[in-house]
This record gives sequence, structure tokens and C-alpha cells, in this order.
Amino acid sequence: MSVPPSGRQFEIGLGKQRATVVEVGGGIREYAVGERAVLEPYPLQSICDGAHGAPLIPWPNRVAGGRYRFDGSDHQLALTEPTRGNAIHGLLRWRPWSMREHGPFHAILQTRLLPTPGYPFALDLQIAYQLGRAGLTVATTAVNIGERPCPYGAGQHPYLSPGHGMVDDCALEVPAARRLATDERMIPTADEPVAGTAFDFRRARPIGTMALDVALTDLARAEGARATVRLTGPDGRCVELWVDEHHGFLELFTGDSLEPSRRRRGLAVEPMTCAPNAFQSGDGLLRLEPGESITTSWGVGLTDTPG
Repeated sequence: MSVPPSGRQFEIGLGKQRATVVEVGGGIREYAVGERAVLEPYPLQSICDGAHGAPLIPWPNRVAGGRYRFDGSDHQLALTEPTRGNAIHGLLRWRPWSMREHGPFHAILQTRLLPTPGYPFALDLQIAYQLGRAGLTVATTAVNIGERPCPYGAGQHPYLSPGHGMVDDCALEVPAARRLATDERMIPTADEPVAGTAFDFRRARPIGTMALDVALTDLARAEGARATVRLTGPDGRCVELWVDEHHGFLELFTGDSLEPSRRRRGLAVEPMTCAPNAFQSGDGLLRLEPGESITTSWGVGLTDTPG
């Protein structure tokens, strides 16, 4: 029997909800309610493109030049975005994860990140995917199993689905008051208010043809310290993605650089615990002491109307 490019497939379901998480990268390949996609999937027989559903550990987004300094030592990461000269989206996107626990409604994957050139630190990692009445919850736990402190950031790369059609036909609401302006390498250069700009989605409005690849921050939060993004499709159904208090940043990406058949078919809303280039700037970067652990959570669901 041939193995799919994303490795073993672990399915969970609850009522009309169904989701599939995968061995390669420990990400989520699909999540739907009935016939309506909640997260834009990628095909079973395809390699994950555009980081679809992948965890971004031990840093999300980019590190300029792959260089950083931590506790007095300089480090050089491999440049995994060679066209821009950056290290991008961590070290675990193509590594296999093993199943720790699998039930009808949940799947818990785990892996161990051992010291590697550019990141000479050690982490035990676990991602728990859980279906409930309100949708899918994703909880990521990292434990520093090394003998010294380590820098750490976490994120994930789900694409919210418009249903049928493209994101151009959707209305978007994002409770973010500021955005990170970037240079040509997508490295932050300034922190600016969104008020009066095209990046102000604090009230729901159409995306139209606007190309988005931007990090937003200063998130307004409701009960439980959650911030919620809403994408309402042309079918009137609304995908809601929430993040917990550990996620201070969201990257929005309309997928314009993907293969033509994949462009603008989903809106990436990437929960991030730190800013792009945090390994250099320290903006939101976590410091895990030996033996210390942290759990960060986000979730997504489908409603008939926004709000």
C-alpha cells in the first residue's frame, strides 16, 4: 500500500464534523461540517502546499537571514526561504509526528525536537486536536527538556474556507488595532495603527481583490481573553477562528503566491505567539527555562451567521 505524501492520516469526527490530522508535520489536512469545508483542505495525494494546516515551531513566520543571538551566543539557521534570505516557519513542518492518543473525537500527536545546527536546544512537543459542540480546538504544549533556557515561539497555518468560490467574495472581521509594516523581505520595520488604512477590518467588510500578507496585533479580546476572527462566505455561513491570550499576533495571507489553482481559495489566519522576526527583535518571544512548559490554544468553528 502506498503512503500519502503527508504520511498516515488520523481521522476524528463528531456529528457532522470531520477532521483529518497527518503524520508529516503534525498538521491538519482537512476540517469540514457536512459537505461544507471549514478549513480549506489540500488533496490526499499532494504534498502540503503553502504550509496548509502546519504547526510552526519553534518560531512562526520569519527570521531575517536566519541569524539571531540568544544568551550571548550567535546562531545561524538554514535559509528555508532562499528567495528572501530568511529562515521560515520553524523546524518541524516536514518531520514525522507519532500518535500518542487517538479516540473518536480527539487525536494527540507528539514529537521530540533535538538540538540541531542553528537551534541547539531540546523540546518535547504535543498537539491535541479535539472536536466539541463549538468546533475544533487545538492545544500545543512545549516542554524544554534541555539543560539551558531556549527561545520559543509557536504558530499554526490554517486556511479558512469561503465554502465554494474565492476569498474575494467573503467579508472579513479581525479585531486588530495595529499592523506590522515590513520591508521587501517581509521583515517588520514599524508598528502602525490600522485606523484609516486598508488593513482595518475591525468592522466586517469585503476582502475583494485586496492581496493580504500582513501581521496584525493589538487584538481586542472578549471573555476568556479570546480574540476572534470571522470570515463570512457567499453562502452566508461564517468561519470563526479564536486564539487564546498567548497569541498576540495574527498573520493574514490570501495565498496569491501559491500555484494558480490554489490562489485565494482560502484565507490563512495564522495564530502566532510572537511577531515575525521575534528571534531577533524579541517581540513576543518566549523564554523557556529547563523543565518549563507552556500550552497555547486556538480553535475554529462554523456558524450560520456572524457573531
